[in-house]
Amino acid sequence: MSKQQILVVQGPTASGKTSLAIELAQHYHTEIISFDSRQFYQELKIGVARPSVQELAQVKHHLIGTHSINKPLNAATFADQAKLIMQRVLKSKGSVVLVGGSALFADALLLGLDPLPHDSRVHSKWQAVFQKDGLRALQSALKDRDPEFFLIIDQMNPSRLVRALEVNELTGQSNLSLRKGLRKDPANVQRFYIEWPRQELYSRINRRVDVMIEEGLEQEAFSFYPKLMNCQALQTVGYREFFEFFEGKLSKAEAIDQIKQHSRNYAKRQLTWLSRYSTIHAISPGKPAEMLATALVKIG
Repeated sequence: MSKQQILVVQGPTASGKTSLAIELAQHYHTEIISFDSRQFYQELKIGVARPSVQELAQVKHHLIGTHSINKPLNAATFADQAKLIMQRVLKSKGSVVLVGGSALFADALLLGLDPLPHDSRVHSKWQAVFQKDGLRALQSALKDRDPEFFLIIDQMNPSRLVRALEVNELTGQSNLSLRKGLRKDPANVQRFYIEWPRQELYSRINRRVDVMIEEGLEQEAFSFYPKLMNCQALQTVGYREFFEFFEGKLSKAEAIDQIKQHSRNYAKRQLTWLSRYSTIHAISPGKPAEMLATALVKIG
């Protein structure tokens, strides 16, 4: 492999990204940078499916458990911080592996983001809609106003919904058309995803949620309730549903079912995002060593 290669492992939750990323990093004697927007936070472990201690010990990882939920990391700030790490690793190792499920963050790093307009009045207006009418009101508004972007945004995250509605109102355009992610990747970037049959992927997601419950997801969520339940970093699948259970809005069984459903919905949006790239390599699921062999053939 030539110098200065950037290998990106992305795609849906529970697809096996961590295993493939570790295999690639070990093969090329390099390091991993995470672009998972939920694994940045040191307080979140079970609900974000953070790699195990054993996995983290196999290869040096960056940007996992490095920030506090009290200071949320947006895509632009992530890109600034990750770029410095990536340049340092490329200089010393010649290659780097990026892994995660938050494609917007990866694209912010690799492709850049156009500056998007901001108006505090408009932002406050949509924030007030959320406070008065809840998450579903934001979802409905964005689905009507910007249906293309609605398909790929994290629909459970009110902060992102508010921001998307603000940008749409100010520009009259889809958020999708305003992002540089529609450009082609630089020549030294190669992207990969693990291509599961849809129903098998959904079964894996359901099993992962069951494991999270066994590991103590309810207790982890309760540790943030109610003081931190409105924290931006916690407006996400796995925590919001349990907060509704704690508030008596859902039964425990309903909360768990919704976590599974919302996780499957998120995976579907992650797959939709992949269609934006002109080139991305599909890897058939298998043992880590088998997936590595396939990836190496595609790298050439």
